[in-house]
Amino acid sequence: MHDASTTTASSSDTRRPDESLSMADCQACADVFEAVRVFADLRAIKLYRLEVPLDPPVPGLPCLDHEAMLHEGIAPHAAAYVETHDDGELHEIVLIPSRRRVEIDTASTVHEHSSEGRERLLGRLRDQFPDWTLSVNGLSWVRGDRRVARACRAQVPLREVLSGNDFDQLEVSLDRLRTVGALMEKQSRVASWSVRTVTGPMLAVLGFLVYQGLGRLAPQVGGVAISGLQAAVVGATGALFLYFGLKAVHLTEMANRVWKRASEYRLILDERRRLVPIDDAKTGRSGHQQQHE
Repeated sequence: MHDASTTTASSSDTRRPDESLSMADCQACADVFEAVRVFADLRAIKLYRLEVPLDPPVPGLPCLDHEAMLHEGIAPHAAAYVETHDDGELHEIVLIPSRRRVEIDTASTVHEHSSEGRERLLGRLRDQFPDWTLSVNGLSWVRGDRRVARACRAQVPLREVLSGNDFDQLEVSLDRLRTVGALMEKQSRVASWSVRTVTGPMLAVLGFLVYQGLGRLAPQVGGVAISGLQAAVVGATGALFLYFGLKAVHLTEMANRVWKRASEYRLILDERRRLVPIDDAKTGRSGHQQQHE
């Protein structure tokens, strides 16, 4: 007779190593987040290839930044927006359990915390998790972190998304933010196509004029000097068009990030509505507030 207990044991024994590792990573993240709750409220979590059960639950969503990347080589991780109890500042904590690493990402919480508050948070994390490596991810000029943060904050602050009471107004603000992202993307297309259209003909005409016009001065000035001047003029013009092309690509990247930020805010808002009863959603009370009551 077939023993059911034997079946259960054998199925658990034949679990793939990566599944066991993933379960261990999920539990490690859950343990860290529960410890963080001692000094901060978890406002929302973002997950990449992990499942982190929490009780009481908090709004959860996929990590859009890494789900939408071209290459799939990112380690599974979990991120959380936390609001510290003592100063009310917002921070984003990223956990990479396979590397025993904790990162504080500042790009999403610009203007929501101070450098002193970040140092206090680092001290608490260092005391709570001495075996984990801690680091701070600063702002990137290449990715346009500050401009993205300003564009998002001008329409809807992160704090309002995480704990705001007026859901209808938040919907309006998110629509505006998506509109801003769409317009940024369209502007980048205009700039990109303008550069593509103008660069070739302009360089051809300029090259012809430079080489024909300056070439006539070669007997008086010298062939070497004229050749250098011709190359410098054409090269400088090409570099100028390259600059505008890169600016268009840069704007496309920022527009994409604004759009993803708006989508992230939308998912957080939907999760908040799902977790809060209808009557409390109208008054803006969260589950955390209900517990204190």
